[in-house]
Order: sequence, then C-alpha cells, then structure tokens
Amino acid sequence: MSALVSAPATTEAEAVLGVEASLSGRRWLWRAGAETLPPHLGLGIAQKLDVPEIVGRLLAIRGIGIEEAVHYLTPTLRALLPNPSTLIDMDHAAARIAEAVTRGETIGIFGDYDVDGACSTALMTELLRGMGCIVHTHIPDRAKEGYGPNVTALGALVDKGATLVICVDCGTAAHDVLTCLTGRADAIVLDHHKAEGPPPAIYATVNPNRLDCGSGQGSLCATGIAFLTAVALLRHLRQSAFFDATHPEPDLMALLDLVALATVCDVMPLTGLNRAFVSQGLRIMARGNRPGVAALLEVAGTRGVPTTTSCGFAIGPRINAGGRVADSGLGLRLLLTQDPEEGREIAELLDSINRQRQQIELGVMEEAFRLAEAQIAAGHSALLVGGEGWHAGVVGIVAGRLKEKFNRPAAVMAYAEGRATGSARSVPGIDIGAAILAARQNGLLERGGGHAMAAGFSLPIEGVPALHGFLNERLAAASAMPAAAALAIEGVMTPRGATVQVAEYLTRLAPFGQGNDEPLLIMTHARVTKVDRIGKDGGTIRAILEGEGGGRLKALLFRAKTGPLAEALTDTGRRPLHLAGYLRAEEWNGVVSASFIVQDGAWA
Repeated sequence: MSALVSAPATTEAEAVLGVEASLSGRRWLWRAGAETLPPHLGLGIAQKLDVPEIVGRLLAIRGIGIEEAVHYLTPTLRALLPNPSTLIDMDHAAARIAEAVTRGETIGIFGDYDVDGACSTALMTELLRGMGCIVHTHIPDRAKEGYGPNVTALGALVDKGATLVICVDCGTAAHDVLTCLTGRADAIVLDHHKAEGPPPAIYATVNPNRLDCGSGQGSLCATGIAFLTAVALLRHLRQSAFFDATHPEPDLMALLDLVALATVCDVMPLTGLNRAFVSQGLRIMARGNRPGVAALLEVAGTRGVPTTTSCGFAIGPRINAGGRVADSGLGLRLLLTQDPEEGREIAELLDSINRQRQQIELGVMEEAFRLAEAQIAAGHSALLVGGEGWHAGVVGIVAGRLKEKFNRPAAVMAYAEGRATGSARSVPGIDIGAAILAARQNGLLERGGGHAMAAGFSLPIEGVPALHGFLNERLAAASAMPAAAALAIEGVMTPRGATVQVAEYLTRLAPFGQGNDEPLLIMTHARVTKVDRIGKDGGTIRAILEGEGGGRLKALLFRAKTGPLAEALTDTGRRPLHLAGYLRAEEWNGVVSASFIVQDGAWA
C-alpha cells in the first residue's frame, strides 16, 4: 500500500482535515487537482516509470502526463534545450559576438547588481576571456548609479577600448542611455525583463519577453539567455572553423552552475528548460570547481551537495548583500576567481556584509510592518510603504517580508532628496512587473520595470499617493485574497509510512522552487514524545513524533523561538497534532534518515 493516503473527494472550498485556521492562522486546502485526481492516473504513471505510486500521484497532481514524466524526473539539456535561433535577434547577436571573438576585439560587459546580473556577467566574461578576448566589466553601484546602464559607465567601457558592449540582465528599457554608444561601439542586450514597447535602436536585443518575440522562453532568467547565446555563438564559430589546437572549444556545461544559481535566486519557474538548467547545474556546482562558491557554501555552514535551498538561502543572499549595502562588484569577483584564498576572503567578507544587511533590514522592518497593517485596515489591495532614511539596498527584502506576512503585492520605498526608490514583490497570480510598467507608461514613474514576481521603480515623493491609487486599482484582485495564504496540501500520511525509502523517492521530483513546489504533506495524529532545542541560539525545535498506528519520525521546526506552533511542539503532554511539512532524506555522518520539516500545525 502506498505511504501516501489519497485526498478524499471534497468541494473546492472544504478545508483539509477541517483545518480552517491552523496554529499559524492558515487554511489547509488541497492543491488544485489533488482532491479530484482519479487514482488510476497516478498509478498509471508509477507503473510506466517503475516508481512508487506516491511519485506517480504527485506527478499527476502537477499535471505531468506519462509522456512528459520521463523528462520531468530526468531533465536533460539534450531533450529540452531549444534552438537558440527561435529567439528574435539571437542569430544577429551571436554573429556579432563571433566576429568580435575572431578579430580579438575588446568587449565591455555591463551587468545588474543582483545574483542574476553577477552570474550572467560572469558567464559571458569567463566564456569570452577563455576564447582570447579582453573583457572589461561593470556592475553599477545601487545607491550612486541605480538600476540599468548609465552614460558614464558605458563611456568608461568604451574608453578602455571596448568596440562591443553587452548589457546583461538590463538594457531593455534603456533606449535613451544606449544612444551614447552610437558611432563608438556596438551594443547588444541580453535580458529577460518585461518590455513596454519596441526594443532599443541598437545592434541586437535578445529578450524572450520582447513584445515581438514568439520563442516561448519568457520564463528564463538573464543567465539562461546568456547560456543560449553561448550555444549560438559556438555554433557560429564552428561554422567558421574557428576552433583548432590553438583555439579549443569551451566546455559550456561547466558554466551551468552559474545558470542554476541565477535561475533559483531570480525565482524563475523550475519547469521545462529551467528544470534541466538547475538539475544539471547543481551537479556542476557539487564538483567545487568554482572556489568562491565553494568557500561561500562553507562560510554559510551548508552541508552536503548543493541544492536549490543552498542557492536561495545561503549563496544568493550573501552575493546580493554586496550589491545592497556595500561593493556591488564583490559577487562577480567571487564567481570569477580561481584563487581559493581570494575566494575565501571574498566569501567571508560577503558573509560579514550579509550580517550587516540583516541588521539594517531589522531597522526598516518594524516601521514597514506598522504602515502595512494600517493600509490593510484601510482596505488597500496593494501595499506601498516608504520612509526617510530607509536603506535602498534592503527595500526589496522588506517588500518580500510584507508580501509573505500579508499575502498581498507589496512595494517598499526609500526616501532621499525628494525621491522615492522602491522595490516590489508579488504573490502568485498577480503580475507586479506588468503593473509597474503600466504605471510608467501612464507617467507615474520616472523609471520602472521587472517581471511577474518582482519589480523596481523610482519617482518623486510627491507622486507616491497617485502611484498607490493606480496600483490599488490595477491590482484590485488582490483585495479578495485571504489574510494569510492557504497551504496547498498534496497528501496525507502517517509517521509509520514516512520511511527513508519514501523520502528518497520524493527527491526524484527535485529541484524544487518556484513553479515546482516541494510536496507539502500532512502527518496526521502525530504525538510529540520527545523534544529539545538545538542550534546556536536554541531557535530550532527537534522533536520525535509517534503515530496512532505506530512508527517514529524525527521532526524539525526552524525559526521556532516563539509562537503557537513552537509552543504546541514543546508541550509533550497535549493531544495529537496534524503537522504540515516536507518529508526529506537527510544524511549525517554517513547515516541517511527521514526527517519531517514542519511548516504548520493544527490540533487533531
């Protein structure tokens, strides 16, 4: 019998196990499709692939059919990589870069100051330097230069000899700025941000989110676009017989660690090609061939092989910290260095800067939460808060915290010298990038752009009320969302059925992230028989669960200093709990065991 109990047929609004308000105040609902899934669908996939029924059922819930399932469980570039030429301007861009490589031109690369910008800059730099080009890079200072290309930085790259300038993870909206290169150097943009009109009048703009691009690759990050550009570039160079004993062909697979890191940290959906990028890239990262990344993982205290969690919660925040509150070029230096000692030094510096960033963030968070609560009470559908003296480098993080707490699209602004510089984050189903672009098109913003889940913008402070009114109207659908996002449950099981074997099979569904959530399961009627606090500050609860039908399972609750869920887990004398969380196979000292990572709970 499967370890996973099928979800009973229910109406869409009926809560799982009757949990209307959990210990964290959330409803438990079946993930769309889980409550009505015919049993034979999951069983058919399981039999076809020779995997347990639990895996087949979870694939079916995700809408993965039998024919797709093979590539889903074993995603490969061979099966999923598209012809780069399907992206408009790709062949034009690749031919020009191939010309620069053949002629040995000096190339300038201008990247964004986040992880995707650092990774796409590193990918193009490493590739082109490996083929003999002189490459100069520039990552802008967030506070002094802001987002996107600027005339001074582009001019400096040309002054260093660049005859070709490549903008990565930016440039789509830089129509006026890029004209400064006319007659001085050719310009190519490799980007993924939403476009609001025709592309800039430059040599080439490769962006699957151009209004006239029908490639269907709009879910790729900029580093993914850079990788496809590398594929197209090498194809051009092969056709011209460039590669020989003097010019060996680069190993593009070695660059996939950068693509994986950027895809996860830019919160791209882990489906289709992105799934292959991340799956293959994590394997490359595990080899430890990039000294800076290996050192950063060690400094962050991560164990075992790199995962999407390692990228999103250990590497990404530390690379981003440099661009947020210190030197925006540190992340790029970390990714490019081949010196283990330098990699260690930069990793330790970024770790220190990240702790500084956390302190700055705490200083903004309390006031931002207070303002957001007042806006919720006033009936706003979109949250828009700001303050004088708030650090512009942490507004995106705080916006993310507001979004998580209130389940609303949220934007946070730093006020300085009469201007508001903001960053926005959104919830699934609400496209914040499109809303910010629309606000710019309506003359409410000086600058603005982004994608569905995140955006950045700037405007005079006096324009904030008009912007808030516009966003409230544009994002009115958000007002109907519950105060806390419901948990999307995919199955119910017991501690007895939560074996190591089942946990290991669940890893076949990885990599997990945006668009491919880790299966959220419920352990029913679990009684806590032993509990202790672990970690440096005792902020993690470790408990032993026992089920009504027997079986024991280790459970962990992180960030558990206070709160109703922490209190419930530490009181072993109370009635059984239904616990929602993730079942994982974890290795420690060579022993693999099953662990349940608790996310929520309710009294049984």
